[in-house]
Amino acid sequence: MHGYDGHFGGMHYIWWIVWLILLVWIFILPYNIPFQKSQKDSPLDILKKRYARGEISKDEYEEARKTLNSDR
Repeated sequence: MHGYDGHFGGMHYIWWIVWLILLVWIFILPYNIPFQKSQKDSPLDILKKRYARGEISKDEYEEARKTLNSDR
C-alpha cells in the first residue's frame, strides 16, 4: 500500500550486505591494513637504493653486494 514493506525502504538485508562489501572492497582494501603483512624491500634492494642516492660509493656497493650474494 505505502511502498514500504518493512525492509529498509524496499531493499532486503542481502542488498545491504552486498553494498557494505562493495564499499569495503573499494575504500578500505586498497590501503595498508595494520595486521596485513607488508612487502618489505630485500637487503639487495635497499643496497641498490642507497647506491642510487649516492649514500655509498661504488666500492662499498660492490663489497656489500658480494657479501649479500655469498649468503645465498
